[in-house]
Amino acid sequence: MKASILVVDDERSIRETLKNILEEEGYRVVSADSIRSMKERVERENFHCVLLDLWLPDGNGLDHIHYLRERLPGCAVVVITGHGKTEHAVRAVKEGAYDFLEKPFSMDRLLLTVEKALKERIKDTEETEDKIIGKCNAILQVKELVKKVAVTDANVLIIGESGTGKELIASRIHELSQRREGPFVDINCASLPDDLIEAELFGYEKGAFTSATQRKLGKLELSHGGTLFLDEVSELSLRAQAKLLRVIETKEFTRLGGTQLISSDFRLVCATNRNLEEEIRKGNFREDLYHRLAVFVIELPPLRERGEDIILLAEYFLSRFLKEYGKRSKYLTQSAKELLLSYQWKGNVRELKNLMERLAILHEGNQIDEKDLRSILGFTHQPGDLSFLLSERELKKAKREFEKLFIERKLREHNYDLKKTAEAIGIDLSNLYRKIRQYEIEVGI
Repeated sequence: MKASILVVDDERSIRETLKNILEEEGYRVVSADSIRSMKERVERENFHCVLLDLWLPDGNGLDHIHYLRERLPGCAVVVITGHGKTEHAVRAVKEGAYDFLEKPFSMDRLLLTVEKALKERIKDTEETEDKIIGKCNAILQVKELVKKVAVTDANVLIIGESGTGKELIASRIHELSQRREGPFVDINCASLPDDLIEAELFGYEKGAFTSATQRKLGKLELSHGGTLFLDEVSELSLRAQAKLLRVIETKEFTRLGGTQLISSDFRLVCATNRNLEEEIRKGNFREDLYHRLAVFVIELPPLRERGEDIILLAEYFLSRFLKEYGKRSKYLTQSAKELLLSYQWKGNVRELKNLMERLAILHEGNQIDEKDLRSILGFTHQPGDLSFLLSERELKKAKREFEKLFIERKLREHNYDLKKTAEAIGIDLSNLYRKIRQYEIEVGI
């Protein structure tokens, strides 16, 4: 896809010259002659780079760099002027401009600057795409630890509330490791009943049990040469824990119903949202297994403790989903950002990501304010106020809507711990699994 460039200059000759030269290089170019026309363009289209004149008929370009960066996340802004002063250049960079060019400038220099700005933008996008986003101290420490741990082959235990990105960290460790060319195999231990988890881990032979009509390879076998990620490892039964411990020690196992000893060379990364030392004291988790898993421990902070990372993540997800769904540019107002910072985020990054996706799809208009967020987050309904369900014509549909809403709320309250949620609402775990599938409620990382 061609990069889109917006040229903002009040001199027609300069606009036309820049447009012709940049289009010859294969760029898509749009021009504007004032701050007002620039904003009209920005509200309708997305741009990868803006060439912004310093002095315009209706304002100073420097005063609007923040506006451009807010509405066009990741856009490179290059300031151009015939009245350059050192203090202007310094301010432009402080405001977030990529570069500052004084007229007259050579076209070669302009093209080189645009090319470098766009490459830098692509690099930044690639570095953030599906990787660890954040600048708070806790996340910077996590990034450093991931780099150090990845080059080893030691077992890693990732600890954090549901939705904090444990699977993302696990996959990043795999990507940076010597096993990156091998498979990354994951299994959520909380998503399967006890009688199925062993079959998933170890595989089974034909006839091992009633429904075993053919041989199936387990996750341990499939992860040979790569990384095995066990999410919510604390949910394993004591029997499964004992069998896993033996595999860790020997790297050998047998399929269910089989006798052949199978070897598998894998790197083990586990994750949990529980305090395993407390689970050991309660008799729910083996201490010897814990010490095998926790060679390296990485603790992820909850989103509510990450400060400005909340805004960084919100803008990243919003920009990503707007692009994915082909929607026009939208931005978060200051009041919206303040609400995001004050919200408790019990569902952590997962909850924020889902919110931004809904806003990208459903929200009309180009600005998202506090009222829009409150509506989608459900703040408009006071506890016990179910009047919003009265618009449903059928009782059956209203019941379904309420049940889905109720389960989603309880899952958030219990940090997406399925067993605790099932106990809290008084249903069997298998029944909760069924309802989660029925209502398509997202509970994975």
